Amino acid sequence: MEALCRYFNGCVAALAALFSPVVPLVWCVVGFISFDFLTGVLASRAEARREGREWWFTSAQAWHTAQKLGLTIIALCMAYLIDTEMLDFMHLNLTKLFAGFVCGVEMWSFLENACRISDAPMLDYLRRWVGAKLREEVYREPRNKEL
Repeated sequence: MEALCRYFNGCVAALAALFSPVVPLVWCVVGFISFDFLTGVLASRAEARREGREWWFTSAQAWHTAQKLGLTIIALCMAYLIDTEMLDFMHLNLTKLFAGFVCGVEMWSFLENACRISDAPMLDYLRRWVGAKLREEVYREPRNKEL
């Protein structure tokens, strides 16, 4: 039994060592998703108060966020394995690209929630400006069509 326990501990330590470079990106994603969740709850409460209806927190919201967080962390680890073990000769930085995409989506959601919480025109302007910049970058045509 002691040998089995040592083998299991060794496997856990090996996995922790393998994925240790991903930890800062995981914490970034955890932070962005957590702030989005908190502002979403606050936005829901603010809207209920403005409409004069009763507000309550449901555990479904929390479970949805926990599920999203868990799946995102697994996807980050998978992207890291593709980057380092399978396509290491290509230097794609898939892990950072994926983490950046997730954090960008969560930032966009945070801005939407902030606009719902506060009627500040600056937040709405910032949300529209970020949206315009994203559309400009995503939908713009290549500068040199010959390539």
